[in-house]
Amino acid sequence: MYSGECMQGTIYPPQDFNPGMDAEMLYGAFQGMGCDKDVLIDILTQRSNAQRLMIAEAYREVYGRDLIADLKENLSDHFKQVMVGLMYPPVLYDVHELWHAMKAAGTDENCLIDILASRTNEEIYRIKEAYSLEYNSDLQQDLYSETSGHFRDTLINLAQGVRAQGYADPVMAAQDAMVLWEACQQKTGGHKNMLQMILCNKSYQQLWMVFQEFQSISGQDIVCAIRSCYDGYFQELCVAIILCLRDRSSYFAYRLYNAIHELGFHNKTVIRILVSRSEVDLMNIRRRYKERYGKSLFHDIKHYASGHYERALIALLAGDVEDY
Repeated sequence: MYSGECMQGTIYPPQDFNPGMDAEMLYGAFQGMGCDKDVLIDILTQRSNAQRLMIAEAYREVYGRDLIADLKENLSDHFKQVMVGLMYPPVLYDVHELWHAMKAAGTDENCLIDILASRTNEEIYRIKEAYSLEYNSDLQQDLYSETSGHFRDTLINLAQGVRAQGYADPVMAAQDAMVLWEACQQKTGGHKNMLQMILCNKSYQQLWMVFQEFQSISGQDIVCAIRSCYDGYFQELCVAIILCLRDRSSYFAYRLYNAIHELGFHNKTVIRILVSRSEVDLMNIRRRYKERYGKSLFHDIKHYASGHYERALIALLAGDVEDY
């Protein structure tokens, strides 16, 4: 958020867009003995989300069928997750991911972290509203039911979407930095509460100043300090908040590398990040990945994924041979 770099996605709306023609080609791809997956990739990964919604509407009007339902019926496994995920508006995609992170077998804490630590107040507000409408449930109540401890408290605080905006006070920054230093030293429940309150409620401008003060006081970077003092998902969430503040694209590059190399290619994480960031900052994420890890995201995905699933992911990356 403070990287100072213009955010750049990998998917842009083509100018010669014809939703009726795209709907016709998609319908044709589902006919016959097998599904023409290449047609699905060529169309759905090369249209903006707004255009995909127009295609779905044309598909419904002409053929009386739901495009998402047909994708689910004709596709399978991870390729289906990519194609179906592309059809949701961004807010509904976040909502869908949050719901399944809590209601599927076993809570997916990393999904909760990735979404709630990286979204703005306005995005959180829209997520909460859509979550209630889509599932007739309250996001904060579900977080309370499905998580625990200080990790739960921090998630619920983020889900309130009440971070202060645009104000930085040097005197308060010095005080907050001292509170963070004490929280890293004493590690009591009360200090954990103070830590998460500062990270979740202070403005990004204020936190930037707080972290500089913390470095002066402790001689440590705040991320290193938290990693040495705390553990578990509470630590991961606190670190995610800080990393997203500093450079959200770098955070997602880190998460992708971890998902690909340390978790044995964690498909859900890779799909979620590529789909949700494709029109936001996926090009920035690509650059950060290459700068930090020496190999391109294009290279690593081709190494671990295969078939139409691989081709769909590569299409979202807008990768070409030079990127390999």
